[in-house]
Amino acid sequence: MTAPLLGRRRTEREGRRSIVADVLVVAGAAALIWLTIRVGQGMNAPMDLAHSTARVDTDPSNLPYYALRSLLRMFLALAASVVFTFGYALLAARSRRARAVLLPLLDVLQSVPILGFLSVTVTVFLALFPGSTLGLECAAVFAIFTSQAWNMTFAFYQSLISQPRELGEAARDLGLSRWQRFWRLDVPSGMIPLVWNAMMSFGGGWFFLTASEAVSVAGNEYALPGIGAYVATASADGDLGRVGWAIAAMIVVIIAVNLLFWSPLTAWAERFRLEDSATGRVPRSTVLTLLRRSHVGDGLRRAAAPVVTGLDRVFGALGRTGHTAPADPRRARLGDLAFGTVVLAVVAYGLWRALEVILRDAGLAEVGHVVLLGLATMARVAVVMIVATVVWVPIGVIVGLDPRLSRALQPVVQVCASFPANFLFPLVTAVLVAWNIPLDLGGVVLMALGTQWYILFNVIAAASAIPGDLLEAADDMRLPRLLKWRSVLLPGVFAGYVTGGITAAGGAWNASIVAEVVSYNGEEHHAYGLGDYIARATAATGVEHTAHLLLGIVVMCLFVVGTNAVLWRRLYRTAARRYSL
Repeated sequence: MTAPLLGRRRTEREGRRSIVADVLVVAGAAALIWLTIRVGQGMNAPMDLAHSTARVDTDPSNLPYYALRSLLRMFLALAASVVFTFGYALLAARSRRARAVLLPLLDVLQSVPILGFLSVTVTVFLALFPGSTLGLECAAVFAIFTSQAWNMTFAFYQSLISQPRELGEAARDLGLSRWQRFWRLDVPSGMIPLVWNAMMSFGGGWFFLTASEAVSVAGNEYALPGIGAYVATASADGDLGRVGWAIAAMIVVIIAVNLLFWSPLTAWAERFRLEDSATGRVPRSTVLTLLRRSHVGDGLRRAAAPVVTGLDRVFGALGRTGHTAPADPRRARLGDLAFGTVVLAVVAYGLWRALEVILRDAGLAEVGHVVLLGLATMARVAVVMIVATVVWVPIGVIVGLDPRLSRALQPVVQVCASFPANFLFPLVTAVLVAWNIPLDLGGVVLMALGTQWYILFNVIAAASAIPGDLLEAADDMRLPRLLKWRSVLLPGVFAGYVTGGITAAGGAWNASIVAEVVSYNGEEHHAYGLGDYIARATAATGVEHTAHLLLGIVVMCLFVVGTNAVLWRRLYRTAARRYSL
C-alpha cells in the first residue's frame, strides 16, 4: 500500500532509448530557453507613467508576442503558487494553533477580489521599480498568483488531512523527519489532486488575465503587452473580429500548453496512485513517452542526485516524527488561550480601524446599501453553485472512472476549463443586448462560465483517485447502480467536491467583479450587485475612493467567510471524518 507513496520505481520504459528522442528533447529545451529570454527582455522596458493608457495595439500580428508575454506571467505565478501551497497547506495541516488562523485567513484571501489586490500592489510595485514596466509586471504576476494559489492550497490541505492513518503511523515508526515525510509521503499522496487543481488554477489565471494586464486604479490607467490587454482593448472598441482573432490565438496556446505540459504531467502523476491492483486507467502522453525514451532525463537525475542527497542529509536530522511524550494538557490549553487572545486582538484592531475609515468617509447608510448589493450577488453565486453541482458532479464521476472516455474528453475538458471565459464576454454581451436580457440575469451566465470548472475538475480528480479495490469490490458484490452511487461513488468524490465547491464559490464572488460590469462597443452594462460596486470604487478617485473600495472588499470577505464557516467548513470536517480512506 505504501509503495506508490514512498517513491514508486520508474515505470517500464515505453520502447528503447532513441537518439531521435534525445535530439528532439534538447532542441525543445533550447527553444524554450531562447523564447523565455527573448520574451523576458520586454519585462524590464522603460515606461513613462505620464502617458500610460490601458490600451495596446490590436493588430493581429502582435498576438503571438502578446500570447508569449502572458504565458510567461502565468508560469511565474504558477511557480510562486506551488511554493506557497506547500508551505501554507503543510503548516495548516500539521499545527492546530496555526490552522485556527490560517484557514479563516485563507477564506479571507480567496474572497478578496483581484481588483482589491491590484489597487494596492500596483502602487507598491511601481514605487519599487520606478520608470520600468517591471513594476507593472510584478503586480500582474502577483494578481495572477492570487487567482491560482488558494485553490491549490485548499486541495493540498485536503489531501493532507485525509491521508490514511496507516501511512502516518508508518512514517513515525520509520523515524522519518518532517523533511523526509513531506517529500516521501505528503507530496506523493497529494500529487494527483494537486496536479489537477494546478491545471484548474492555471485556467483561473487566464480568466483574470484581462483584469491584471489592463487595470484602472485611482483614475490612472495601465496596460501591459499581453493577450488579456488585447481583448480588453478590442472589446472596448466593439471590434468582435479582433476579439475572434484573440479567441483563436488562445485556443492554440491552451492546446499547446496542455499537449506539452499538462498532459505529460497528469500522466506522470499516475505513478503516485494509492492502490494495490491495476485499474487500467492510465493516461497516455506522447511528450512523456518521448522524455522517457531520451537519455536527457537520466542525465538530469544523475546530476541532481548529489544535491538531493545533500539536502536530505542536512534536513533529515530536523524534527524526527517518531513517538514523543504527550504534552501537558493544562499547558496546551493555556497556550491555545494565549494564542487565540493575541489573534483575536489583532483581528479586532484591524476591523475597528477599517470600520472607523468606512463610517467617517462613507457613512452608515452606505454600509446598509452595500450589504443589500452583497445579498444580490450572493443570490447569483447560489444559483451558479446549485446548477454546477447538479450538472457537473455526475459528469465528473463518469469521466473520471472511464479510462477511454477520460482519454477522449480530457483534452476537450482541459481546453474548455482553461479557456478564459471573459474572452467570450463580448460575444455573450452582444447576444444579451440583442435579446434585451438585462445583465442582472445575464451576469449569472457570465459568472458560471468561469467558475463551474472548479467543481468538474475536482470531481474528475477525486473519481480517478478512487482505489480500484473499492470499485472491484462493488462490482463483485453486484451492487445496484443507485446503491453503488450512494455508497461508493458519491462518498468517494465527496472530499474533492467540497474542495471544488469552496474554490468555485470564492471564484464566483471574484468573477462577479468582471461579470456585473461589462464594457462593449463603447457602452458599459451594469448589474445590481457587489461586484459592480467594487469595480466602480476601484476606478474612482477622491477621498471616498479608499473608503468605498475598503467597504466593498470587507463586505465581500464577510459574505465569503460566513458562508465558508456555516457550510463549507462543516462539509470539510464531514469529509475528513467520514469519507477519508
